Amino acid sequence: MTDDDVAARGRAIFERLRAGVASDERSASEDPSGAPEDVDEGASEAPADPADETAPDTDTSPTEVDAAPLHETIDPDPELAAADDPGASAAAPTAAPVEEDLPRPLPGASDIPDLDPRASGADEPAAAEAVAEATTSSFARPLPRIMAVANQKGGVGKTTTSVNLGACLADLGYRVLVVDLDPQGNASTGLGINIRDLQGSMYDVILHDLPIEDCVEATALRNLFCAPSSLDLAGAEIELVPAFSRELRLKRALDEVVDDYDFILIDCPPSLGLLTVNGLAAASEVVVPIQCEYYALEGLGQLLRNVNLVQRNLNPGLEVSAIVLVMYDARTKLADQVVTEVREHFGEKVCRNVIPRTVRLSEAPSFGQPIIAFDPTSRGAIAYRELAKEVSGGTPQRAG
Repeated sequence: MTDDDVAARGRAIFERLRAGVASDERSASEDPSGAPEDVDEGASEAPADPADETAPDTDTSPTEVDAAPLHETIDPDPELAAADDPGASAAAPTAAPVEEDLPRPLPGASDIPDLDPRASGADEPAAAEAVAEATTSSFARPLPRIMAVANQKGGVGKTTTSVNLGACLADLGYRVLVVDLDPQGNASTGLGINIRDLQGSMYDVILHDLPIEDCVEATALRNLFCAPSSLDLAGAEIELVPAFSRELRLKRALDEVVDDYDFILIDCPPSLGLLTVNGLAAASEVVVPIQCEYYALEGLGQLLRNVNLVQRNLNPGLEVSAIVLVMYDARTKLADQVVTEVREHFGEKVCRNVIPRTVRLSEAPSFGQPIIAFDPTSRGAIAYRELAKEVSGGTPQRAG
C-alpha cells in the first residue's frame, strides 16, 4: 500500500466520523492513529524518506493533525461520558459559578427551594423536624407567655408575624390571644375583624379601664382570639400623657386574663411612644422581626436601648427572646449579608427558620385570613409553621 493510499484511507475515516457513523462501525475501521495493521514496513517508514518531505501538505495533514481528535472521538474518557447527556452538559459548566455567586441556603430555611435551586432538599420533613428539635432548648419558656412583637421601623413584618405566628401557634393546639396595639388596626383586619363596627377596643381598655375580656373577639381559627384596635387609638398617645401610671395600663389589663391563654402576642405600633412602652411593660419577652435589608438594621440599636430602659425601670423580667428574619430573598446577596451579620451579632437568639418574601403572604390580609387558612401549602405557611414550632420550643399545652 502506497503513501497515497494511507492518506486517502485516513481522510475517508475522518469524513465518516464527521458524518456521525456509529461507534461500532468506527471500531471496525483501521487503527485511528493512521497506521493500519496490514501496512508493510516500507509504507510505514516512507514519510521518513527525505524525498517525501516535499510532498504536498494535503497528503499528510489530515492524518497527522487530526490523529488526536480521532483518538479522543473513538475512545472518550469514561469520566466525560456524561457530557453527552443534555441535562448533564447544561448543569456541569454552571455548577461552580452557582456555588460561588448564589447565597448559601440558611439552616432551617425549608421554604426557599423555589428561590434557591440548590436548597431543593431543605424542605424535607425530616430536616424541618431536626431543626425544630435542635432549637428546642434555647426558645422554650414556661407557659403562659406574653410576647411583644416590636420594631420601631415600619413595614418590617410586625403585623404579619403577629398574625401568622399566632395562627400557627393556635394550629399547634395552644390558646392564643393577639392584642392589636397598632392604631392602624392591620392585625385585626388581617384576622377578619371589622374595626369600624366594634362595641369595645383596646382604646377603651387602655384609656377607660374596660376589662379586656369584654373586647376580645373570636376568629375563624380555633384557639385564636383577637383584642382589636380602633382608629381612636391614634389619639391615645396624647391622652396618656397626663394619665396616672400611664406605662402600666396594658399590663394591669392583661394580668386579669393571662391565665386564660398560653400565648399573648402584642402587635406594637412602629414607634417608641407610650403604646409601645405599654406593650414592653406588659410583656415577658420581645420578638423582633428584622427585614433582610440594610435600613432594618439601623433602628435596631435604638429599640434595644429602649428595651433596656424598660428593663431597668418598669419590667425587670423583660428579655429579647427571639429575632425573626423576614422578607428573605435568596436571589440577593444583600439579604444573605444581613442574615450573616445578625446571626454573628445575636447568636442563638436569632431563629433558624427564615420567612421568605412571598406574594401569598401579602395577599392573605386582603381576605381577612392568616396564611395557613388562605394558602396552607404555600412557602409562607410552611415557614410560619416551622417558626411556631421553634418559638414554642415544644412546650406542652396546659391542661384545661
